[in-house]
Amino acid sequence: MSVFWTLQALNALQYAALLFLISAGLSVSFGLMGFVNLAHGALYMLGAYIGVSIAGGVGFWTALIVAPLAIGAIGAALHQGLLRRIAGAGPMPQVLVSFGLVFLAVEAVRIIWGDVPLTLDVPKALSGTRIILDTAYPSYRLFVILLGGAVALSLWAGMTRSHLGAAIRAAVENRDMARAIGIRTERLFLAVFTLGASLAGLGGVIAAPILSVSPSMAVTALIPALIVTVIGGLGSIPGAMLGAVIVAAIEVFGAALWPDASAVLIYAALAAALIWRPEGLLSAGRAR
Repeated sequence: MSVFWTLQALNALQYAALLFLISAGLSVSFGLMGFVNLAHGALYMLGAYIGVSIAGGVGFWTALIVAPLAIGAIGAALHQGLLRRIAGAGPMPQVLVSFGLVFLAVEAVRIIWGDVPLTLDVPKALSGTRIILDTAYPSYRLFVILLGGAVALSLWAGMTRSHLGAAIRAAVENRDMARAIGIRTERLFLAVFTLGASLAGLGGVIAAPILSVSPSMAVTALIPALIVTVIGGLGSIPGAMLGAVIVAAIEVFGAALWPDASAVLIYAALAAALIWRPEGLLSAGRAR
C-alpha cells in the first residue's frame, strides 16, 4: 500500500473514531427514548471548551477524565430538568427545544470563553510520530483511533454481554413490554442519556488538539453525527460503528480523490441508505 492510501486510511479511521464517540450516545438515546436531541452537538462543544480550560490548569490527562464527567452531569441535569418532560410530546417540540438549547449553549460559550477559537496542545507523551506501513503518522491521532476502538468494544460488550445491555435492547425493541417485565425504563433513559452526554464530552476533549475549539462545533459535529445515526440504525452500537466508518471513509477519500464533489457525496450516501434500508444498515433489531 502506498503512503497516500495508508495516510488516507488512517485519517479515515481517526475521523471514524471521533464520529463514533459523538454519535453512539445519540444513536442509543434516539433508539431507546425516541428523542430527537439536537443538543448533542452542544454537549460535544462544551466538552471541548471545558477540556481546554481544565487542561490549561492541571493537564490534558486530567481533562480527559473530568470533562466527560462534567458533561455527563450536565446531560443528566438537562434530562431530569427539561428533556424528559417533553419526551412524549412528539418530534416537533423536541426539535425546537433541543435546537433552542444549542443556541443557549453557544451564547453561554461566547460569554464565558469569547469568540476567538481556542487550541489545545497535544500532550508531550503523544507529540511524536509513529511509522505505520512506511508512513509517518502523528502519535496523537493513533491514540484517538485506539481510544475510539476501545470505547466501541466496551460498549458492544456492555450491550451484548451484560444484564444492563439486555435491558436496554429490550427497551429499544418494545418499551411497553420491557416495563411489563419489570425493567425500569426511566432509569435506563437517564443512564443512557448521561452516558451519551459523557461520550460527546469525551469526543470534544480528544478533538480539541486536532480541531480549533469554537462555538461552530455545536452544529458542524451534529450533522455528520445524525447521518451516522441514520445510516447505521437507531439504537445500535454496531450500527454506529459501521455508520461512522462509512461516513468517515466517504468524507476523507472523497476530499482526497474527488474534492469538487466531496460536499455532496455524504448526502448522496444518506439518500441511498434511506432508499435501500430506511431503518438503518444495522438497526437494533438487525444488530445481533
